[in-house]
Amino acid sequence: DKGYLSSTQQIDLFQSANIILETPMRMNQKGYVKQPYIFRKARKRIETLFSQLCDQFKIRNNYAKSFEGFKTRILAKITALTLVQYINKFIFDRPINNIKIQIN
Repeated sequence: DKGYLSSTQQIDLFQSANIILETPMRMNQKGYVKQPYIFRKARKRIETLFSQLCDQFKIRNNYAKSFEGFKTRILAKITALTLVQYINKFIFDRPINNIKIQIN
């Protein structure tokens, strides 16, 4: 995410968990280098999927009383999304992330 550009956070993450966090640079940063197309395409797909999860499946609303309830709810949402993607691809021959189309 472009919001996590802090070099101190990146260093801390690397030192504590040995994770190299690579974030795309903002256009107004010094030494801006455009991200390769393949990464931009993958990022857009992931962000679109998360947006659909939040919008269509109300994933941000959390009424779980326990962590088990929370895990069950998230798993149910992801399972529903996977089922919709399967139906789109193999039954209706549509793009898999086209989740707002009404099934006739």
